[in-house]
Amino acid sequence: MTTNTFRALRIEPEGDGYARHIRERRLEDLPAGDVLVRVHWSALNYKDGLSASGNKAVTREYPHTPGIDAAGVVAASDSPDWRPGDPVIVTSYDLGMNTDGGFGEYIRVPAEWVVPMPEGMDAREAMILGTAGFTAALCIRELRLREVTPESGDVLVTGATGGVGSLAVALLHRLGYSVHAATGKRDAEGWLRELGAEEIVDRGELADDSGRPLLKPRWAGVVDTVGGEILAHALKCTAYRGAVSCCGLVASPELHTTVFPFILRHVALMGVDSQNTPAPIRRDVWSDLAGGWKPGMLDTIAVETDLDGLGAEIDRILAGGVRGRVIVRMAPER
Repeated sequence: MTTNTFRALRIEPEGDGYARHIRERRLEDLPAGDVLVRVHWSALNYKDGLSASGNKAVTREYPHTPGIDAAGVVAASDSPDWRPGDPVIVTSYDLGMNTDGGFGEYIRVPAEWVVPMPEGMDAREAMILGTAGFTAALCIRELRLREVTPESGDVLVTGATGGVGSLAVALLHRLGYSVHAATGKRDAEGWLRELGAEEIVDRGELADDSGRPLLKPRWAGVVDTVGGEILAHALKCTAYRGAVSCCGLVASPELHTTVFPFILRHVALMGVDSQNTPAPIRRDVWSDLAGGWKPGMLDTIAVETDLDGLGAEIDRILAGGVRGRVIVRMAPER
């Protein structure tokens, strides 16, 4: 049953900054769109933390409801592709950035943003994966398209305790790869091994001031979530005909390296953008995540909260204190 009012986290200008409030809103307050979705679960991403802080590079206008991930059921639809009651996933595009997002009990979005919930997955599992898991899967898909298989050798994951990194570790392990997890958090070693990492690489090992264009090959493939000097070092250490997929720039957007890894070792560097992935690929990847790619330890990755506890988790992710994923349980159907 659809109600006319719902709860949502609102980020509002206040004084010289921005404040968070849980507000009662009306469905007519939502933006125009083809599909109204009742959100059962959402998830917290670093981009949501930035939006919740008034970051104009992420969200141009306030008040605003963040949340780039949402999963639930269709409440109403003007599109022939979707009917009330259909279980669905909505991630990426403009959701939670400049379009009110999943930290509200309802969202309204264009029909093309909606993906059917694949068989073998529920809304809670979908949000443990969310944009982070979807991005990790896209990175691994790129490695596999370039024939980096479990038999090719070890695969490095950088930023391994983050959302994308931890899920990349779990997904690669599920697919039979030998995973080397790089992190600067010494207390996370046991947790990363539980996710499937065979070796833990101290982040300090991924620095090189030798000036050499190539280093001893160590990895057949790399999932890089941080960019900068760590990505440059990983390229130098990637084996012949290896591949590196890059999806992050938290360390730096700049890349200082040479063409030697690409020419002398035939290394491939692929950029991964999850936000505007075409719908057919999006559906295929979610089907993979619901099937043979689904990690068996999703609950190990997730911390659960609700709308009332979300503010504390936003503070934690902005301070770098989140390990894995924070999922948000929205209010039950009224």
